[in-house]
Order: sequence, then C-alpha cells, then structure tokens
Amino acid sequence: MDVADQETWLEHYHFEKYLLELCIVTLEQGGVTSNVLTRQFLPPIDAWCVPKYPERTQILPPEANLMPDLRAFIQNNSTALQQADAWLGTWINPFTRCCHLDVVELYHDLAQARQEALKGLPILALYNCLHNQTVYLHAEPVLVNDGCVLRERC
Repeated sequence: MDVADQETWLEHYHFEKYLLELCIVTLEQGGVTSNVLTRQFLPPIDAWCVPKYPERTQILPPEANLMPDLRAFIQNNSTALQQADAWLGTWINPFTRCCHLDVVELYHDLAQARQEALKGLPILALYNCLHNQTVYLHAEPVLVNDGCVLRERC
C-alpha cells in the first residue's frame, strides 16, 4: 500500500467518524448543525437555522438507519453544502420522531428568518442554536402510514 492509498483510507475513516458523530449527536440531542467541509459542529450561537433549499429536505421515519441516509444526503447535496453560508442541519421532530436533513443557512434575526422561510416551499420550523428553541411556522408533521407528512395546525 502506498502513501496515497493510506491517505485515501485515512480520509475515508475520518469521514465515517464524522458521520457517526453526526448520528450520535442527532439522536442524543435531537439535532445538530455542522459544516461538512470542516466537519465542525456549530457552537451554540444566537442564530436561527432556516432550510436554504426546502425542496431538498429529506424527512426520515423514526426507525430509519440514520448513517446511510446522512451519507447519501451529503453526497447528493455536496455542491450546496460547499457554499460558504451553507450548513448541514439535522433535527428530530419531537412530535413524530421523524428526522429532518437539511442544507441550512443562519439568520441572527427571527423576523428575517421567518420572512425568508415563508418565501418558498413550506418549511415546518425554525431552530435557534443557542436557546434550543423551535418556532413552528404554519404546519406540524404527523406520522401517517410509516411516513411523515405535513398537516395544517388546527
């Protein structure tokens, strides 16, 4: 095995370790925001996570094996996740236990985050990293026939 092969395997192992850490933190804390390029987790800051590309949001059922789904999501969204203002966001909805995978951007002002979120496709919620606060917008998900769907609030 030459040095190039060792570096390739080492990079592969580091990526697998990063995926495993994402899965563990997501399951233990209910979600995480991370920079895929640096593999750093976002420290608690007063910012709101908003899906940047809501059409790319992936919602996994509660029994999903998170690791292969996260790997595929990162691979399928690699170009978007390489943008300077893009982060990988995971969030487990406390009502349904469905796990949301998103490419997110950060806003320091809730009103601006809400305005941005309401521009396009339905976004379920905004999340504040520092205050561990979720603000639901206009719908709540429910579990129906082993899948997650949106339902208007009553």
